[in-house]
Amino acid sequence: MQRDVLRCEKKYLLNLVEKVRTEAYLDRLLIQDPHNGAGGYRVRSLYFDTVFDKDFFDKKDGLETRRKVRLRIYDPLDEQVLLEIKQKQGENQRKRSLVLSRSHAERIIAGDFTPLLEYKGDFAAECYAIMETGCYRPKTIVEYDRKAYIAKENRTRITFDSGIRATESSKDFFDPHLVLNPVIDEHSAVMEVKYNGFLLSYIKQLLDCADKTPVSVSKYLLARQQGYGTQL
Repeated sequence: MQRDVLRCEKKYLLNLVEKVRTEAYLDRLLIQDPHNGAGGYRVRSLYFDTVFDKDFFDKKDGLETRRKVRLRIYDPLDEQVLLEIKQKQGENQRKRSLVLSRSHAERIIAGDFTPLLEYKGDFAAECYAIMETGCYRPKTIVEYDRKAYIAKENRTRITFDSGIRATESSKDFFDPHLVLNPVIDEHSAVMEVKYNGFLLSYIKQLLDCADKTPVSVSKYLLARQQGYGTQL
């Protein structure tokens, strides 16, 4: 099964007070994601890049056309894994995903991309071509806690990602006790606003009242910068 989503995406860096205030506002207006639970849900991603970190430097240099390749799970015990390619196209973000078995994901992490040839559809074949010809390899694991809100109009989705943490020293994606290090202040959160076409007026009003300017925040970039240290 594969999925293709094209939406506008804006990101904002919030402090703790701004996060709590904004969530309280959204609690009155939007529907909470059914996976939220009491404190949201966990997201873990394993990012791949070329031998020379092309995707990392494309993002760092602010190139208009760039991509990220990652595996994603929501629990280390998950038997299904998402392989995603996220591409920036002007103001829009295109995210395509393919559901893999855990065993196939483990082979891909080990550098064997041939399991992708067992899946039907052009996207699986494209993933194989990109990862094989680009010599993609696992680079870093990023994990965070997410709380999400949904508005049915314009397929709007607002998420708050906090406790962002990462590691480059281990590629054991399914380790339930993986040791991760914080890559952002523990009192900060990244708010992402994703929508189709145009922002609903009451959401735009929220952003105007918060007096926040969109920022280019990449969890992959934050995680890799730790490894590069002062070279950046």
